[in-house]
Amino acid sequence: MCYNTELYKVTPNYLAVQINFNIFTKRVIFTVCYTVFTKLFVTLRRSKILTLILNMEQIHKQALLDRRYLRMARIWSENSYCVRRKVGAIIVKDGMIISDGYNGTPSGFENVCEDDDGHTKPYVLHAEANAITKVARSNNSSDGATLYVTASPCVECAKLIIQSGIRRVVFNELYRICDGIDLLNRAGVECVHIEDIESNI
Repeated sequence: MCYNTELYKVTPNYLAVQINFNIFTKRVIFTVCYTVFTKLFVTLRRSKILTLILNMEQIHKQALLDRRYLRMARIWSENSYCVRRKVGAIIVKDGMIISDGYNGTPSGFENVCEDDDGHTKPYVLHAEANAITKVARSNNSSDGATLYVTASPCVECAKLIIQSGIRRVVFNELYRICDGIDLLNRAGVECVHIEDIESNI
């Protein structure tokens, strides 16, 4: 049996076409891949930028709210009968004020916080303690809430804050003794000191 060997010859033109086709195919694949990856990169970059912008807006909004709530706590402190220092506190959860308090004597006691020598009576309750105990008597929960107080908490109030589940404390005036703040930091409670509460940044 004889075969026509002419049918199986590879001509130069055929090779040239085949090579050009392969080059064209590679270019198409490269172009498609480049376009896809470029669009993906741009999308991810835009997504990251958008996330960054949203985070910055959220931080700015929170900073505004922190100052407003601190101003409210300062106004609430005006209810205190204490002469030496008036302190106010409010507890906020999910954008709502669930409790408030100011330093003063226990319920049923005379509204006199200092003795004849000008010293604070030992049974005077701090603003934070009043706000936290008020929550305990209500149907609300302070778990995960934020405490706004005009002066940094003492170590005794820090204990109550930790046990009440409050996760964030924002204060205006830094008290000379910082053991309360140290204890809160140790317990993982976020502490934010804002000196200027009048500005709207």
